[in-house]
Amino acid sequence: MRTILSVVLAGLLPLAAAAADGSVPGLIQPGYDVELAEFQWTHRPVVVFADSPEDPRFHEQMERLMEGAAALRERDVVVLTDTDPAAKSALRKKLRPRGFMLVLIGKDGGIKLRKPHPSTVRELSRSIDKFPERLREVEERRGG
Repeated sequence: MRTILSVVLAGLLPLAAAAADGSVPGLIQPGYDVELAEFQWTHRPVVVFADSPEDPRFHEQMERLMEGAAALRERDVVVLTDTDPAAKSALRKKLRPRGFMLVLIGKDGGIKLRKPHPSTVRELSRSIDKFPERLREVEERRGG
């Protein structure tokens, strides 16, 4: 069992490293020097916190988000990562995570969802699709 877990984690390490570096253009960015006000009315930030980039929950979450990148882009989502509690980023000061945490923030800047465990893109999409501003966006795209 340990061998399998080691192999799986070793395979996910490059994905998490890419995510922590913000190397998925336009979707995933490091959140250390980011102010949420930068995204107000333009994007829906999903902030992923962990106490370490090696946290298995962080790896799982980043893999799930990268697999659903198209659905997230369609909903104007930007993913911000913070895996260094010692950095005391503005995001950590505002959202006060404890260990792993995922936070969905609306375009209005309000906190819409907090999860202490990894979430699927489907769950996030369903939550976003219920927002009044998202319903308006869909109507505008339909031409209504």
